[in-house]
Amino acid sequence: MSDVFNIDEITIVEIHQAMRDGRLTCRKLAETYCDRILAYDQQGPALNAVIMINPHWCEEADALDAALKHSGPVGPLHGIPVLVKDNIDTDFMPTTAGSASLAGFTPQRNAAVIQRLLAAGALILAKVNLHEFAIWGETISSVLGQTLNPYDLTRTPGGSSGGTGAAIAANYGVIGLGTDTVNSVRSPASACALTAIRPTVGLVSRAGVVPYSMTQDTAGPLTRCLTDAAKTLSVLAGYDPEDPETSWCVGKIPERYADHLQLDGLKGKRIGILRCFFCLQEHAPVNLVMESALAVFRRQGAQLVEVTEKFQADDLIKRVSVHLYDLHDHLNEYLGKLGADAPVHSLEDILNSGKYHPGIEADLRQALLLSTDSEEYRYRLLERRKLRTAVMKLMADYKIDALLFPHQKCLVVEVGQGQADRNGVLGAVTGFPSVIVPAGFSAPTATAPLGVPVGLELLGRPWSEPLLIEMGYGFEQATKWRQPPRSTPPLPVT
Repeated sequence: MSDVFNIDEITIVEIHQAMRDGRLTCRKLAETYCDRILAYDQQGPALNAVIMINPHWCEEADALDAALKHSGPVGPLHGIPVLVKDNIDTDFMPTTAGSASLAGFTPQRNAAVIQRLLAAGALILAKVNLHEFAIWGETISSVLGQTLNPYDLTRTPGGSSGGTGAAIAANYGVIGLGTDTVNSVRSPASACALTAIRPTVGLVSRAGVVPYSMTQDTAGPLTRCLTDAAKTLSVLAGYDPEDPETSWCVGKIPERYADHLQLDGLKGKRIGILRCFFCLQEHAPVNLVMESALAVFRRQGAQLVEVTEKFQADDLIKRVSVHLYDLHDHLNEYLGKLGADAPVHSLEDILNSGKYHPGIEADLRQALLLSTDSEEYRYRLLERRKLRTAVMKLMADYKIDALLFPHQKCLVVEVGQGQADRNGVLGAVTGFPSVIVPAGFSAPTATAPLGVPVGLELLGRPWSEPLLIEMGYGFEQATKWRQPPRSTPPLPVT
């Protein structure tokens, strides 16, 4: 592929302006991203993030270019290349959930979020790696293996949507689509200097997403700037009769989330610092970044309030989260509907096949012993309801608009280690929305020339995405911490 166009860090607004000016086509844009994938995914830093490039991208890009020429943009994401986590159904590419047990299987229908993206004019460029069946947070699968963090090739990219995070950070596409059950959209955003939105459960349809826990699952965007994330959320959000939970979003969606991208978005906001989610001694690199971030919030006119209530992320995982209790029943329901062509139709089939990464076997076997029809499950649902009310009461008592904390108390872990000290469970268990923005970098090292990214999480009340976008954008624009990784520099322009 020749005639490379420099697209590093380019945004939706810049792309559409270049298309209007005749300086860029969807074909040229997608071709240039494919060049980067070829240069960096299995060569050079070998990030190992892309499972498959869409074999039809050329024809689809040409069709979008023809439509623009003859009738104008197809929709608000016209010609924008999207990278999709491979647990989201596509009827034109296999969907494997990262598992060799589903290798080569193509679903009959697109997931609802894919339908919305295509209707908005987006180009699905590639399917990307994940931690197999989204079960953990290191992004290793039996289909592709371990994905690496482009900022420090000795570290993981977070997960489970780590292929999405690494690929968007490395400028393989414009929009990344991930899913989040416990930490899985926000973890890669934090680890890869990206913005991400975990929507209120019920804002975005999960129909056609390989489920982990339909109680906690949602899908959300990962992008290099909050403007692109807000534009994407407007496309993804909405009622879908195939996901009854989305009936709760009717009347809760603004005309455009991008209308809430306000430079003074922090002014007058009252934000609670959730100190129990900070690690005050052991993890100095994150603490230093967060203290600098808090100073920016104050300078930008936010009132910060120390919140003394004690939540323990590990305790919420062990005592309240229902992800493993849901896995068997919810995954079996999905697999059971795939039809005769599917290689597996149940969790039992997956285990019997032996075609999965050994790192998830213990969780798969534990899930076999758990059920949504048990006293423990019902107890956890009751605790979840109590927690939702407790968080709402806390925000009411302190008169705050959001809670603020580092997404991960420590730097994202090195390859071979399990993720530790992540705080995403509070949003996951409550189903409340949150926004991740880059908060800065740790000190540079030999393996991390820019330092390791640290992400800041803002968690709000249900349906408060507009307010969270205001606050996140105010911080993003005041700091502009986002930098591309040095492991994947711009390709020579020819």
